[in-house]
Amino acid sequence: MLILLIVLLVLWLILAIVGFAIKGLLWLAIIGIVLFAGTAAIGMVRRRGLRR
Repeated sequence: MLILLIVLLVLWLILAIVGFAIKGLLWLAIIGIVLFAGTAAIGMVRRRGLRR
């Protein structure tokens, strides 16, 4: 599960970088940032729940 989370975070980060690099794809950067933040938040919540 942790490997999947890391792969998704890297994928979303790459999408954000590509979106910022190509000005016409700014929407791609926004989607990448939103997905990165969402995946990180879900990962933190699940890891916190497993510790208990």
